[in-house]
Amino acid sequence: MSLINTEVKPFTAQAFKSGKFVAVTEADLKGKWSVVFFYPADFTFVCPTELEDLADNYAKFQKLGVEIYAVSTDTHFAHKAWHDTSAAVQKIDYFMVGDPTHAISRNFEVLIEAAGLADRGTFVIDPHGVIQTVEITAGGIGRDASDLLRKVKAAQYVAAHPGEVCPAHWHEGEKTLKPSLDLVGKI
Repeated sequence: MSLINTEVKPFTAQAFKSGKFVAVTEADLKGKWSVVFFYPADFTFVCPTELEDLADNYAKFQKLGVEIYAVSTDTHFAHKAWHDTSAAVQKIDYFMVGDPTHAISRNFEVLIEAAGLADRGTFVIDPHGVIQTVEITAGGIGRDASDLLRKVKAAQYVAAHPGEVCPAHWHEGEKTLKPSLDLVGKI
């Protein structure tokens, strides 16, 4: 079953953010746009490059009213230790959520049961707590924050402009489409 247009399931977790441990629940994802960004594990190889890319673009997400929640099956303690020792991860000021019970990874259907790790899953969630985009990649394929920003902007545009859709390669300010009978077969 697809998670698109489903509400985020309940969860409770601990996160590391801005030098502190904080509680995070599904309720924190409501009232604003959110990105939930699963990665396999702390102290690995592709993961810090992705997390650093998000950190380098965090201000752009914040400007759009988007909060980022990076999630792995490590604990919030491991997140702090990684933050303290990695130059790339030290840039992070968004939530680093611990999921040692695997509850969140199961809720988002990204848990690799045999390994106890999460797939690289990216979810854009609207202010109602409803999942609008899902992307899951294999472990060796890193994601790009600039493309994620484009997808967030498209999701926000579609939400704010009922009846319009964003075509492939759409970027903010470009022409959108209004699906209709007259448009069928003319693209």
